Amino acid sequence: MMNKQVSSTELAVADICDGATVMIGGFGEAGSPTELIHALIDQGARDLTIINNNTGNGEIGLAALIGNHQVAKMICPYPRSSHSKVFPKLYRAGEIELELVPQGTLAERIRAGGAGIAAFYTATTVGTVLAKGKEVRTIKGRDYVLEYALKADVALIKCEQADRSGNLIYNKTARNFNPLMCTAATTTIVQARKVVAIGALDPEQVITPNIFVDQIVEVQEPLIDAELIARGRCYP
Repeated sequence: MMNKQVSSTELAVADICDGATVMIGGFGEAGSPTELIHALIDQGARDLTIINNNTGNGEIGLAALIGNHQVAKMICPYPRSSHSKVFPKLYRAGEIELELVPQGTLAERIRAGGAGIAAFYTATTVGTVLAKGKEVRTIKGRDYVLEYALKADVALIKCEQADRSGNLIYNKTARNFNPLMCTAATTTIVQARKVVAIGALDPEQVITPNIFVDQIVEVQEPLIDAELIARGRCYP
């Protein structure tokens, strides 16, 4: 089997180009690929569209990528969270675009992208400003809004363990968007706390099979975002 492991986060993100659409996994430290995001900051790709659950916290990770003016548009459900300050400032200044999507709708749009489903109907935003300009269809007496699938050029993913061929095991809430994003991106780049030999993982524990993974980099001691934010750290 092919060995998909690369030697550094810098090498892993080297080919991400200006204008790319990038899905970034999340739900906090368990699933946020902070080291890959920092490598993308160093790499310098700009005019990115980022798909994530939120817009980052403090001045590290995704928030730092936004603060470095590399992101043109965010697609997310929660543009403001407990420690978010970078995105709200840029948004109010008109320096970044936002597409607000309910969390469940976002997950389904990503899943649809990975499954080859072009669009679907949902009742979630009926009668709200989020339905403005979208097709509405009445099915069995109830209105539904048409939502289109989401795909990306690249997905940046964090997992607990991977084998060298790309089979992935996640830690707790990292299983939220990460597995879906792996299926919906043209190229999936993964940072794993531990990379093991092919055959070392219990197949019953594997969540993402290797067919959806392109590159893996081992990050044995990933950053703890909450500690960095509490200390007021920023990147770079």
